Amino acid sequence: MSNKERILQLVDDIPEYRLIFVVNLLESLKAYAGEEIEPDEWDLKMLSDAERENDGTVVTIERLAEELGINIDNRGGVYK
Repeated sequence: MSNKERILQLVDDIPEYRLIFVVNLLESLKAYAGEEIEPDEWDLKMLSDAERENDGTVVTIERLAEELGINIDNRGGVYK
């Protein structure tokens, strides 16, 4: 089954009154179909900052919680 066939099958299961959401989504997608949007100055800065700040290290959730002053109990609950 192609993607288009699958989409049509899914649309058939959506009530008529909700189809406006699908129409709006598809119109938005169509507006950008085949168009590659070049990153602007803000995008490039965010990428640069992320590359600079990412040193490849990881932090466990427990360590992050400790640094933020949040206690995590052994049942997965969070309390301050």
